[in-house]
Amino acid sequence: MTFSIVGYDPIEKEWGIAVQSKFLGVGAVVPWAKAGVGAVATQSYANTAYGPTGLELMEQGKSAQETVELLLADDPHREMRQIGVIDAVGNVATFTGKECYDWAGGITGLHFAAQGNILVDEKTVEAMARTFEQAEGTLAARLLAALNAGQEAGGDSRGKQSAALYVVKEKGGYGGYNDHFIDLRVDDHPDPINELIRIYQLQQLYFAPSNPERVVSIEGEIKLELVGYLTHTGYLPNDTANDEEIHRALTSYLHTENFEMREQQDGWIDLEVLQYMKEHSLA
Repeated sequence: MTFSIVGYDPIEKEWGIAVQSKFLGVGAVVPWAKAGVGAVATQSYANTAYGPTGLELMEQGKSAQETVELLLADDPHREMRQIGVIDAVGNVATFTGKECYDWAGGITGLHFAAQGNILVDEKTVEAMARTFEQAEGTLAARLLAALNAGQEAGGDSRGKQSAALYVVKEKGGYGGYNDHFIDLRVDDHPDPINELIRIYQLQQLYFAPSNPERVVSIEGEIKLELVGYLTHTGYLPNDTANDEEIHRALTSYLHTENFEMREQQDGWIDLEVLQYMKEHSLA
């Protein structure tokens, strides 16, 4: 009752999983990953021990295929399991047990493994594979595009309920304190993939680093707009503030609205923040 895709970006050194299911809170069950080690998707009567154990095996140097074989070897219910694995260097493996409910199967390709069970038909995993191979952009964007394509091709024959996106990267978490680069879940929603995409876009707005081409000096029309928005939202008492007062007000706004990742040196602003201010000051 689930379809997923695990993937790897060899340039950015990112490992990730995107998954959708007619199952409550699929993000708490299927995706497992560790930066520099690999990623595991365990589903179809999921054996959640496959996640941490699989990562431990790959951390010991086992390949994706070796990891799958070792996980299955001692599992008396292996024919009910489905798993997709990608290791530290991008080798992939997928397994679908003979007792998984139709349609069930998987496809592997360069740096990805797509799999699903209780699907309408094989078109779901075919669409995920094709889209991941053809899509451009970040690993997260490609995983989401593949997941969405899988849904459009048929998806889970029982319907939709939850979805998740999990991407790890060394020191990629908030503040650089862990590897949880992107960890987003939609636990119960009538359209979970589109909701996941919406939340991902918010995550990028708040936590993605600023594009240097979108960072500008606070002067001229930019300054007038900024002062207007800060005044309208109460961060400035009036529109006659000096540069120091504007900087303090902007800093307060950024920290209050959780835009600290897009904070710039004094006298500069990220246009993504200014656009957000415009949209929400007029709301």
